[in-house]
Order: sequence, then structure tokens, then C-alpha cells
Amino acid sequence: MKLIIAYVQPEQLNEVKQALYEKEVYKMSVTNAMGCGQQKGYHETYRGADIEVNLLKKVRIEIAVNDDFVDTTIEAIIAGARTGNIGDGKIFVLDLPECIRIRTGEKGPEAVG
Repeated sequence: MKLIIAYVQPEQLNEVKQALYEKEVYKMSVTNAMGCGQQKGYHETYRGADIEVNLLKKVRIEIAVNDDFVDTTIEAIIAGARTGNIGDGKIFVLDLPECIRIRTGEKGPEAVG
């Protein structure tokens, strides 16, 4: 079991979800996040003052998958999020030692679904 965490541009979220649905990956958790990487932010002027904005809006997608869905899920995220520009995002793959479905008490790969 793996936990896949992806940070993508907010405007790419619908494309990522569509690509995941096409690969039959339906379960995910999505949260708003802020951060910066190679983009390093940007400058804007607000009421005459120069402001450096270095935390940019991102979307964090978390998906727990069984081992046979890891590559498929990663490919779908890349297909939906890639624009070719700096700031397309990052994907992290972590080992998931345990998963428990609260409703039934199932554990392991059966709980992930």
C-alpha cells in the first residue's frame, strides 16, 4: 500500500480528477495549500507598496492505493497536471504501513479498496 501526495496548480484540478476517473481511481482527498518551489513567487504593487508574494496557491491531493495501482495513479496525475511550465507540481510516494476502514474494521489492502 502506498500514499500518493501530489501538489498541483489549482486550475489543473479538474483535469487531474478526470484523468484519475478514466484510470478508475475514484478515492481521494483534496485540500488547498500554499507553497513555493522553483517559481520563487512574484512581485506585485498594493497601494503603492511593492510586495513580494512567495507563497503561491496549490492544491494537495492525497490518494491511498494498493501496490498494483501506484503507477496508474501517478501516470494519471501527470497527464492531468502537466502544462510544461515551471510550477506544474510534485508527486510524493510514501509507504503506507496500515489502513483501517472505520465502518467495518477491515485492515490492510481490503480497507484501501
